Amino acid sequence: MKIAVFGAGAIGCWVGGRLAAGGADVTLIGRPRVIDELRDGLTVTELAKSGDKTWTAKPALATDVTAARDAELVLVTVKSAATGTAGKELAGHGSGLVVSLQNGVHNAEVLRAALPGRVVLAGMVGFNVAWVAPGRYHRGTSGEIMIESHPALEPFVLACRTAELALELRGDMPAVQWGKLVMNLNNAINALSGKPLFEELSDRDFRRCLAAAQKEALDVLAAAKQPIAKLLALPARWVARILPMPDWAFRRIATRVASVDPQARSSMQDDFIHGRKTEVDYLQGEIVGLAQQLGRTAPINTKLVELVRAAEAGGKRDFTGAELWAQLRA
Repeated sequence: MKIAVFGAGAIGCWVGGRLAAGGADVTLIGRPRVIDELRDGLTVTELAKSGDKTWTAKPALATDVTAARDAELVLVTVKSAATGTAGKELAGHGSGLVVSLQNGVHNAEVLRAALPGRVVLAGMVGFNVAWVAPGRYHRGTSGEIMIESHPALEPFVLACRTAELALELRGDMPAVQWGKLVMNLNNAINALSGKPLFEELSDRDFRRCLAAAQKEALDVLAAAKQPIAKLLALPARWVARILPMPDWAFRRIATRVASVDPQARSSMQDDFIHGRKTEVDYLQGEIVGLAQQLGRTAPINTKLVELVRAAEAGGKRDFTGAELWAQLRA
């Protein structure tokens, strides 16, 4: 199966690298700077109980969307703000299946509007990937890929199975996407902390911030009668209750819910580091917008949007847990 990955960022490179290492015919399409880093090969890693697991690959590389013309499957992994542009660029270049593997909840709809006549499926990557060095990407948390079920995915299912890449086909993708969004509310908190995920989540005040953002989001989603898929070992409501627990109690439960290694950090923190616009409007911003539609307010997530936008403009991005918690409580 010929697979094009449109958006050679952290997720695109890691997923494309795993597929290519498993023998799939993969082309990575990205910015010249990123593609130049991959000329000598791509290395992807993940943390295993016995140490890092490593795969190397040399997928085809391209900087132009025309490289997707012959692809039977296009995985779209660009930032959410670039989805509309990606759809317009893909139009007229092939007829293959398109899968959105992006944060947020509306990207597949945007792609469908730009690509009438093509099958476009919603997807979700349930784990964190970080750039660690040129041509090297590391998966730092547990989770799997989930995609809207469709018969045309059968060759891709085989490619994932061959690459030993966990994939689950779902019939409830809106619930999955909203569930992932609730989890991803930590992206802003992690970015504003300037710390690795493990260190941030070891601080009770940062966890209080996340619990407050998640509880507010879950209340808004409940008012909207939007179902939420359980993506971790515990339902989202339970996770939000566990987060503010004392450190000793949280650690005992958290290790059974999800695994996070010391290298992991949010993609939003990477955006700060590289001077890119973040996806906060497609995470916290979705909760704020939905609340407004319902005639409600979402002050915690509104404040996080404000703080992230200030940080994008050069403002503070090294809050302590106590400082951030004080901002949100105010």
